Amino acid sequence: MIKPTDGEIYYYNKDFLREPLEAKRVIGVVPQQNNVDGDLTAYENLNLHAILYGIPKEKRKKKIEEMLEFAGLKQYRDRRVRSFSGGMKRRLAIIRALLHEPSILFLDEPTVGLDPQIRRNMWDFILRINQLKKTAIFLTTHYIEEAEKLCSRVYIIDKGNIIVEGSPEELKNGIGNFVLEIYHEEGIEEKFFETKEEALERVKYCTESCKIREVNLEDVFLKYTGKKINV
Repeated sequence: MIKPTDGEIYYYNKDFLREPLEAKRVIGVVPQQNNVDGDLTAYENLNLHAILYGIPKEKRKKKIEEMLEFAGLKQYRDRRVRSFSGGMKRRLAIIRALLHEPSILFLDEPTVGLDPQIRRNMWDFILRINQLKKTAIFLTTHYIEEAEKLCSRVYIIDKGNIIVEGSPEELKNGIGNFVLEIYHEEGIEEKFFETKEEALERVKYCTESCKIREVNLEDVFLKYTGKKINV
């Protein structure tokens, strides 16, 4: 584990910096870049990870088969991973991180580079892990709709600092429920309102084209950082 520049990490009164082996037993990590071994089969990738984590041989096969089934990869267990699609590789990387039954799973940009349909399938897969495996999940993402879909609590970070936190609904309610977009020649002006009726009242005074819509998390990000999200 990389030594932090500041702060401490505790989980159930365990100091992660003083007890790194204990930390590794309770966390699973899936990096942004797929790091599954393309020269190995899906089963071999999982088996190697199980050996490294000390999962007993008598439990190993059953656990691997169970996770392949959970990820919808059982029929591909003996296929070399280099032939897998991006979504299949990502699912394999995630179940590999779950083999030792961690309490917390860290996902770094879990759907980056995936097409929209596969991304939505991955969202369903992540939600199933959280709900069926009872695993706490921390994820980083630049896809604002991903945070809104998956997260019960959101932290918006700008220049390394947490600037606001809360549930998606709390964050949206904090700036208003409806947005009036007014289209000027020089750009779009946005005004926030608690009710749609208030926004409609303001429309009466618009001399340019305008539109009312519901607030989303991207509005929250823009409100607090002053910039759009680049993906």
